[in-house]
Amino acid sequence: MELDKMDENDWKYHGEGNKSLVVSHVQVSQLVLRLLKYPAEDSENPPQTAEQAFRQIQNIVDFSSNVMSSLLGEKFIHSGEVVKLPLEFVRQLSIKVQHQRPAWRCDKVMDIYSGCALCLPNLTCPALHQPTHTPPLCIEIKPKCGFLPSSKHVSKDIKTKVCRFCMHQHYKVTTTNHCKVHTKQKYRTTTVQLHLSGLQRMHFAIRHLIEEPQNNFKIFKGGQCIYSSKEGSDDSLDLNSLLHHLRPYFMYGNNRINSHMTGKAVLNDFIQVLVNALLSGGGGDGGLVTDRRGEGRSFCEASLFNKERIRHGSQGLPSDTVLFRILQTQMLDTLDIEGLHPLYRRVEQHLQDFPKERTHHQIDGPYNEAFMEKLQKCPTDDDGSVEYAVAKVHQYRVAMTAKDCSIMVALVPSNEEKEDDEGDFLSSRPPAFSYSVSILDLDPKPFDSIPRQLRLDQRIVSCYLRTGGALPKGSLPPLPGIFTAAEREDCTLLFHPV
Repeated sequence: MELDKMDENDWKYHGEGNKSLVVSHVQVSQLVLRLLKYPAEDSENPPQTAEQAFRQIQNIVDFSSNVMSSLLGEKFIHSGEVVKLPLEFVRQLSIKVQHQRPAWRCDKVMDIYSGCALCLPNLTCPALHQPTHTPPLCIEIKPKCGFLPSSKHVSKDIKTKVCRFCMHQHYKVTTTNHCKVHTKQKYRTTTVQLHLSGLQRMHFAIRHLIEEPQNNFKIFKGGQCIYSSKEGSDDSLDLNSLLHHLRPYFMYGNNRINSHMTGKAVLNDFIQVLVNALLSGGGGDGGLVTDRRGEGRSFCEASLFNKERIRHGSQGLPSDTVLFRILQTQMLDTLDIEGLHPLYRRVEQHLQDFPKERTHHQIDGPYNEAFMEKLQKCPTDDDGSVEYAVAKVHQYRVAMTAKDCSIMVALVPSNEEKEDDEGDFLSSRPPAFSYSVSILDLDPKPFDSIPRQLRLDQRIVSCYLRTGGALPKGSLPPLPGIFTAAEREDCTLLFHPV
């Protein structure tokens, strides 16, 4: 980019999360800018200086490249770089994209004062090696937490039986005055199933993410979002439109013409290719990764998945897959928030007495080799020291980042068939796909957010226990019509051993 020639008309609104807004380049489709947001009431009085904004974004880059990359594998990570943009360009860009933003996101405004942004590759429009005239598909999945806690500090037994995702969905539905969309949502999809790797479970989890995407599942075609359902939005899912988009990618599977393929066949083909990509190998060596697959409960009681239908139990995830690396990093949360909070209080009290120690313990970064060393050298047992408490808090923050990340799976149809399965290539049904798997949304979680996370955990669990897991009357409409009732009973035809 030539920063002195930036033109807001070269950029378009791409999307946004809770803390940042993303724009993509109109002509250079593989490029996006991510800009910070802050509450609308601070629009005339920015909450931080330009130097602080630059440091915040640089911390995101450092945390991603030095910490999460080591744990998750370099192959999956795109950390980007901090850029300083002309202020007039940022102001005009903010005006241009404002009308494209969803109303429910407009409680926050784009940072127009610092000029700082994070420049990243556009993972929804990949530049893969297979030349094709067919637009690439990109699927964004938020895997959420993939295990149930087994910590001795857990005070409510329900947390060891029902996953946080299911209880949180229940909490959203039953809480009054919440976003309208939550009166229509079901909490029946459990993300724990996605991490358990039995192919039937993964197929089940992805199918239900399609049926209930909320903000956890999106599909892009040629960089444009064609399927999603966001929190706070009243937009209904257009399943027929999704099938219309997907059908050409699977038109010659098993010598069938696309007009003869049922919606079920299209979705099954699509899900199988996606599962194959998620189970593909990749990633480099990472530190602080241990195998804890055998610990704790392996299923969530609130899931609709019929456990009796699993003939051979749950297979463990292959250790070189993206889901395995994410799950193992999530499991750095060994104490649960209930066991972690007293250690947070120990650190907080120490910092109140010795405020200059905040820098020494790297509470706000920098996220470098010394930070990783603190994670790795944490003793198994609590010796009562501040150093132990700091290390466990850092481990918890890293785990929370892994619980809140997104997986981007890019699929590019290939015109050629390969006999072997080398490299980044999927060929479960012609046409085959070249693919890439990436992880994004790897921001460090603030140290000071831990008390808020404890309060939220308490509210979620209390709500679930108070209602006995029952949802308000009328809050469970029929599932969208991707599969008929008969088709729901049959999701095993495409499964093969891995």
